[in-house]
Amino acid sequence: MADFLYGINPVSEGLKGSRRRSQELLLQEGGSSPRLQQLQQLAKERGVPVRSCRKQELDRLIGHSHHQGALLKVAPFSYVQLEELLQTARRTDQPLFLLVLDGITDPHNFGAILRSADAAGCHGVIVGKDRSCPVSATVEKAAVGALSHLPLCQVTNLARCLDQLKGENAWIYGLAGEEEAVSLFDSDLKSDLVLVVGSEGSGLRPVVRKRCDLLLSIPMQGGVSSLNASVAAAISMFEVVRQRAG
Repeated sequence: MADFLYGINPVSEGLKGSRRRSQELLLQEGGSSPRLQQLQQLAKERGVPVRSCRKQELDRLIGHSHHQGALLKVAPFSYVQLEELLQTARRTDQPLFLLVLDGITDPHNFGAILRSADAAGCHGVIVGKDRSCPVSATVEKAAVGALSHLPLCQVTNLARCLDQLKGENAWIYGLAGEEEAVSLFDSDLKSDLVLVVGSEGSGLRPVVRKRCDLLLSIPMQGGVSSLNASVAAAISMFEVVRQRAG
């Protein structure tokens, strides 16, 4: 089955990006908005074929009507290898900054986390082969084109991956809500590090938690005791940004 990006912004980012080869742009018949015309012009500049389709056909291809009149057929998603991710990160003049997701299965949360990771300048995101949400059109839509720029690595064994990252002299910080966790805002996040975010329901798995050098918590002031995983990940990543900018 073909992969499609849908929506004005994801399609635009997909046409501009180099991670997934654009195969064909499908635009709704009669669509004359300036944004759709911009997509058509961008596709022409990139040498991507453009086809006009009835709205019903676009709806059928992705299973719903929330596409804003634009679909981009792309090559299957290709994950980067861990070694490639590390090499790319080390070529920058910044400390290592990676995000590991342990059991994020909701596509909207996954996409939102990827969007935040790209905005925070994270060098890449690592997920497990099992207990992880696959890259889908819903994920790409929620990520608003982030995967056109942000490296995503899939590994067979997250625990073994964290051991390897420790060998790269990176600190492994796991987000948790336990009393023994240290406040995120009292921790030094300026050196090489890996942030690990667990699932919504059960958090970090014991085998992953065991690999963390330190557990970090986000101080909560109200009556709610926990945050959505994508919100917690965003707060934590931008605390890294804040400290390194200061």
